[in-house]
Amino acid sequence: MPRQSHIVAVIPARYASQRLPGKPLAEINGRPMIRHVYERVAQARTVGRVLVATDDERIAAAVRAFGGEAVMTPAELPSGTDRVAYVARTLADAEIVVNVQGDEPLIPAAMIDEAIRPLEADPAIVCGTLVREIATDAELQNPAMVKVVRTLQGDALYFSRSPIPFARETAPGQRLRTHTYYRHIGLYVFRRTFLLALAAMPPTPLEVAEKLEQNRILEHGYRIRATVTTFDSIAVDTPEDLERVRRMVRDT
Repeated sequence: MPRQSHIVAVIPARYASQRLPGKPLAEINGRPMIRHVYERVAQARTVGRVLVATDDERIAAAVRAFGGEAVMTPAELPSGTDRVAYVARTLADAEIVVNVQGDEPLIPAAMIDEAIRPLEADPAIVCGTLVREIATDAELQNPAMVKVVRTLQGDALYFSRSPIPFARETAPGQRLRTHTYYRHIGLYVFRRTFLLALAAMPPTPLEVAEKLEQNRILEHGYRIRATVTTFDSIAVDTPEDLERVRRMVRDT
């Protein structure tokens, strides 16, 4: 699929982080994390433009220093989705907006293309994301790893921090042998018009209960195409995650 000028990737990046302050500027192999993410996204074959949306001049300066494009956003915006939507309002020529997390320095470019493909193929799809098969019981039981169940057509039914489906007649340690479980990968692709509408929607009960903003989309009656991928990525949430990524980059 050729690179498309109407597809824009926006990377939300905040300086503040409870567990890892200044995370986007954390050094990995001599370069800030945000540069690793930016360059990975720029390699996606379908993305025509890449932007960093940030509330901190230090991050914006680091992006501009390596030749990237940064846009300042208000500090009070509550989420990365809101930050991406704020930038999308200025992107009148964009039809599809990709939200790539700023803490995934190893994200494969092909994964981004996978997420975009359904929206390019079907104009009726307003939002897409990725899921990956869960391989271990530890992943299944980890509330930090978001689980998702899908329709037969591949749309998300529900996102939860609990293991879903419950598999009532199967012992907990045996569930992966009898059913395929999926975990959510936090990469989103939106129709620009839908993203702007989403930012104006009020929070919903299941979103608040699970602390998962993607449930807002489902509760308001919209579909999310959840494409299965075999690629993987590592989100850097803690100092331990950062050291793991640093080792992986050094070894490549």
